[in-house]
Amino acid sequence: MGGRDRNEPIPLLQLGVISSPAHELPSSSYHSVNSHHERTGTAWTAVAHIITGVIGSGVLSLAWSMAQLGWIWGPVLMVFFASVTLASTFLLCNCYRSPDPDNGPDRNKSYIDAVRQNLGTKSAWICGLLIQLNLYGTGVAYTITTAICMSAIQRSNCYHKHGHDAPCEFGTTQYMLAFGAIEIFMSQIPDLHSMGWLSVLAAIMSFAYSSIGLGLGAAKVIGNNVIEGSIYGVSTSTIIQKVWQVSQAVGDIAFAYPYCIILLEIQDTLKSPPPERETMKKASLISVCITTFFYLSCGGLGYAAFGDQTPGDLLTGFSGYGPYWLINFANACVVLHLIGGYQVYCQPLFAVVDKWLAEQFPQSSFVNREYSVKLPAVPALSLNLQRLCFRTVYVVSTTGVAMVFPYFNQVLGVLGTINFWPLSIYFPVEMWLRQNNIESWTTQWILLRTFGFLCFLLNMYMLAGSIQGILTARFS
Repeated sequence: MGGRDRNEPIPLLQLGVISSPAHELPSSSYHSVNSHHERTGTAWTAVAHIITGVIGSGVLSLAWSMAQLGWIWGPVLMVFFASVTLASTFLLCNCYRSPDPDNGPDRNKSYIDAVRQNLGTKSAWICGLLIQLNLYGTGVAYTITTAICMSAIQRSNCYHKHGHDAPCEFGTTQYMLAFGAIEIFMSQIPDLHSMGWLSVLAAIMSFAYSSIGLGLGAAKVIGNNVIEGSIYGVSTSTIIQKVWQVSQAVGDIAFAYPYCIILLEIQDTLKSPPPERETMKKASLISVCITTFFYLSCGGLGYAAFGDQTPGDLLTGFSGYGPYWLINFANACVVLHLIGGYQVYCQPLFAVVDKWLAEQFPQSSFVNREYSVKLPAVPALSLNLQRLCFRTVYVVSTTGVAMVFPYFNQVLGVLGTINFWPLSIYFPVEMWLRQNNIESWTTQWILLRTFGFLCFLLNMYMLAGSIQGILTARFS
């Protein structure tokens, strides 16, 4: 039996594994394999990927954010972050091909590749560190959110069985462990090209639970016959407490929008012609409009329904209201969506590790050999030992961190600061200035630099508030 590359699995028995002798692979094997993917994506598959990556944990925290900011600044900041996200994605779409953004021979298949091409190796190293930190943190946030939703299902069933006055409070640790076990299995999907179906399913789930949350909020507002909340948001005992809560709320909104770190990976799945950047801009516009509508609706109706008592996770607030089966279904949709969303954010990080290991160890059978595992009633699975080991350790680590810091809103706030200024403002602007040869102290240069500096100050404010919230929750 001869050795085979990653795209040609080795035949196996139905329930067993048959290996083949080690086979020497050329140092370019990774590049040659991964450059032969047939790109068949369209604007609508891109929309599915984007919505899967964007409408996740963030949408559930927006009612709480609205409650901290009030009826004026809440919607204003949501529209602000939507506009910034759309502007940064339009700038990044132009970085996919070099030097011609429409027909350039070189494709920058990731954010890091684009930064390296336009700003150099040092900037790419810093950008890569921030991206990997953000991807890792998103996995932690999705683990926390899933556990909260599963606990909410258990609490809803408890209220239904024993009444709303029953002491129905449950932990989340066991659900984090269960989610981790599922993601260990799902992480064996080879790459983003192989999971279009999962993104479509996850996007459908996101629409489902967002719509249910919107409907439940509207029903509760109608039932209360009053719109809760005020233009000033939740009142607090001290000014400094209000300052910190507003900071965390802004950080949560900042986390809910950007998807720049996965944009070029998604763009790399699109067929051409038409030029990929045109398709991606269309998909981005559609996606941001859809998400902004849901964010404003869910955040506004959630705040109108609960007022000062708005919970950190919107769906958990409905545990004692409405048809329990519908609430359970909504939370189950969140879980299914986050199973896919976790992979959308982890696969780019996995790809970096796979690429580096394949380059460093081209002759290693542990790194390069593929196995095919056939289980009853499911398609054959492609298994690689390096992927199995690294990705298992990765998922275990995100699960462990989530168990130590299970603070939903504060964790989202910290991730929002990592995503917002460095990745959504600084690097896209710098690449645009470099591509278009904008000279220093021209009008465009001054406006962009001023905008970037103001966003940097806002970013520091969000970071300080979110860290303060984590420390307070951890040691109180």
